[in-house]
Amino acid sequence: MIAYDENQVHYLVVTGIIVRDGKYLIAKRADWEKAFPGRWSVPGGKLKVSDYINKPKDTEHHWYNIFENVVIREAKEETGLDITEIGYITSMIYIRPDGIPCIIVSLYANSPSGEVKLNSALTEYRWVNIQEARSSDLIDGIYEELLILDNFLKTGKMTGWKK
Repeated sequence: MIAYDENQVHYLVVTGIIVRDGKYLIAKRADWEKAFPGRWSVPGGKLKVSDYINKPKDTEHHWYNIFENVVIREAKEETGLDITEIGYITSMIYIRPDGIPCIIVSLYANSPSGEVKLNSALTEYRWVNIQEARSSDLIDGIYEELLILDNFLKTGKMTGWKK
């Protein structure tokens, strides 16, 4: 058994706000999901060792673009969409109902075309503008992330999280 420090062990989750024609893709989580069942969110998922371990390293010791590769995989798996032009929004930590701490890196990307095809973890989807997003039962913080991105797309300035 590998020894590890419980204070340093986390899941790492990458989410992606997908943008098309000035609207944002939101999707409803299945009722059986452990965290936030039945709530609206954006595509995302956990980093897995298999996301990099069997791939060639980009330098002698490192793999690069790990977050970007995770969000590309998750967008494809969860929505069937290909994404491009990936950028950073914010990051956070929360403790899941089962006690596992999760670091979440929130990214955004464009998806200029393609039909949404949800996997079984998601039950519905909508393309929404910022006003429509406000009236959705989004997981806490998602609306604020949409506001950060909406402001960036309109002004070119990334403001970051503010309470």
